[in-house]
Amino acid sequence: MPKETGAQAAPSKSQSIPVALANDIERQIRDGAYREGEKLPSLRELAALHQYAKNTVVAAFEILVSRGLVEPRRGSGYYVLGKPDAKRSEDSETLGRAMDIVWLMREQLKRGPDTLAVGDGFPPVEWLTDVRLDKYHQKVVRTGLGSLFRYGSRFGYAPLRDQLVRKLGDFGIGAEPRQIVLTHGANEAMDMVIRYFLPPGAAVLVDDPGYYPLFGKLKLAGSRVLGVPRLTDGPDLDVLERLMAREKPRLFFTQSLAHNPTGSDISQAKAFRTLQLAQKHDVLLVENDPLADFKPVNSPRLSSLDQLERTIYIGSFSKSFSASLRVGFIACNADLASDLADLKTLIHVNSSEYCERTIDIILREGHYQRHLSRLRARLGEVTGKAAHLLASYGAEIFVQTPQSLYLWAAFKEMDDSLVLAEEMLARNIVMAPGRIFAVDSSQTSRWSRFNVGAVMDKRLGDALAALQRTRHA
Repeated sequence: MPKETGAQAAPSKSQSIPVALANDIERQIRDGAYREGEKLPSLRELAALHQYAKNTVVAAFEILVSRGLVEPRRGSGYYVLGKPDAKRSEDSETLGRAMDIVWLMREQLKRGPDTLAVGDGFPPVEWLTDVRLDKYHQKVVRTGLGSLFRYGSRFGYAPLRDQLVRKLGDFGIGAEPRQIVLTHGANEAMDMVIRYFLPPGAAVLVDDPGYYPLFGKLKLAGSRVLGVPRLTDGPDLDVLERLMAREKPRLFFTQSLAHNPTGSDISQAKAFRTLQLAQKHDVLLVENDPLADFKPVNSPRLSSLDQLERTIYIGSFSKSFSASLRVGFIACNADLASDLADLKTLIHVNSSEYCERTIDIILREGHYQRHLSRLRARLGEVTGKAAHLLASYGAEIFVQTPQSLYLWAAFKEMDDSLVLAEEMLARNIVMAPGRIFAVDSSQTSRWSRFNVGAVMDKRLGDALAALQRTRHA
């Protein structure tokens, strides 16, 4: 393999050779050295010119393709698509699209046959197929054909709310049906809470790093988003108390269990202290719990300690059943639940009773508990294996947890995970770099979110091994 000692200045520690070469070619395109429609030098020519390995040049060209600057033509080579404007060039330097919330959400929804979404937010499909959604349609129709052609209760399908009372009771959360409002998934639930409580300019606290779609919703509402650092056992209480006292926020959005993206769980002691601070500073705690079915029922939750007095609990079934069944719910005090149900009526008229009836039938069947037992067992097995595999490639794991869909990991000698994301994108692997989950996305982050199921895909190991070989070369 040729020794990669080209004439250019050596790339910085946080910038790989393929990225540096791609950036250099992009600058030449921008400066007019290569014009639209013109063929770039061949792989062999560039490899000889810079004394680079051919694979390095291939990776650089793939980066340029991913930026939309060049296109490959079978049997001919790579051709310039157009001259990038200054903004596009600046974005590509930092993988700007990956820092854009809507872009990442679009990428999460894509499923190309050759693409591995290693930062995916959902369990692998094969973990959920035993739910067999196809067998429920006739049962749903038989539960009330006439009512399926009309809008239902503003609170949502009553039998499902009764089921959720029992489900919350298993978590130690006491509630009545009138305290539960069904929604089109957890994201609509968060949106309703934001609309109800936060006028433009209002301060709001969030986990940092945290759930990036929530940040997008809050910014869209004109809120002042303030991050509370997430530690291995919950929020940084010193920062939390300081922000509550100084900024007078109305809400703190947090995720107690299986935190997205770090995979951490709040400790019992921190849960108690967080509630004490919320009481002292008159702050409502919005507890999002999308992975409730993946954790033991007796895990510490703010809402179980508080009993929905100062907490608003949000749940859904997207992770444990199907993202296509858009059913979520809000549990809170009865007066607030009534107001939120009215708000839902104003915005959406109602949620989907068909989907709610489907969830209700699934919950009533004995198969549901067996499905959850398999999910938890599978997650516990894969979490440890995924952490071990990442560590074998030199990754530092933020927190060791017995079961979590996500691992928050950073690689040695990689100061900016965006660089890693760009290199992996050239290998058809879409990552979730840390800046996306940060309140201030301009700050460099070493960390990335890894889906434990995707980590076990052989393509990731092959890509990491190839990356190591390139760096050592």
